[in-house]
Amino acid sequence: MGQFTIDLYWSFRSPYSYLAVKQLAPLRRRWDFDILPRIVLPIAVRDPDLYAKNINPVWMTYTLTDVPRLAEMLGLPMAMPDPDPVAIDPATAQPMADQPHIHRLSRLGAAAAEMGRGLSFIDEVSSLIWSGQPWTQDDALADAAARAGLDLEELEKRVTAHPDRFDILISDNQKALEAAGHWGVPTMVYDGEPFFGQDRIPVLMWRLRQKGMKERVA
Repeated sequence: MGQFTIDLYWSFRSPYSYLAVKQLAPLRRRWDFDILPRIVLPIAVRDPDLYAKNINPVWMTYTLTDVPRLAEMLGLPMAMPDPDPVAIDPATAQPMADQPHIHRLSRLGAAAAEMGRGLSFIDEVSSLIWSGQPWTQDDALADAAARAGLDLEELEKRVTAHPDRFDILISDNQKALEAAGHWGVPTMVYDGEPFFGQDRIPVLMWRLRQKGMKERVA
C-alpha cells in the first residue's frame, strides 16, 4: 500500500456502504490512493441489544426514502436485497439467532481483502445484492466473484479451511473501527482520522489532496 491508504470499514448489509464503494472505486482510478477494505458485521448482528434499544421507529422510514434518492442522484441501481443478508424474525423484527448469509459473506469479503481483491469483490457483490436480484440463486454470487477476478469455489475453500481465523479478523476490524472513533459503516479512516458516511467522501478527498495526494499518471 502507498502513502495514501484508506481503511474502509464496510458491511454487506449497509446500502450506504454500497453507495460509498460505487463512488470510491472510480475515484481511486483517478487519484493516487489505495483502499483497504476492512469487513465488519452489521450492527444488527454485531450488537443486537444496542440495535434493538436505540433504533428510532422512523429510522427505517427515512432510510427507505433516503437510499433510493441518493442512488437516483448518483445514477446507480437500487432495490431491496433478495434475500436480506441479515435474516430477520418477521414476528419480532429482530435478527434471528441463525444467520445463513451474513457470516459467509463477511468471511468471503475478508478473504478477498487478504488476497488483495477486496475492493473489487465488495464492489461486484454489493452491486449484485442491491440490484434486487436473487443473489443466492444459481451462479449469481460466483459470477460476481469472477467479475472481481476471483474464483468463488477457491475463495470458499480458503474460508472453510480456517473460518475461525476470518472471524477473528472481522472481530479485530470491529475493534479497530471503534478505536478509530466510530461504530458505523461506511467509515473511511486516513491517518487516524475517521470520515463516517458516503456523504463524507468529498471531505476525505479534500483531506487527501490537502496532504499532497496527486492524480494518477496516465
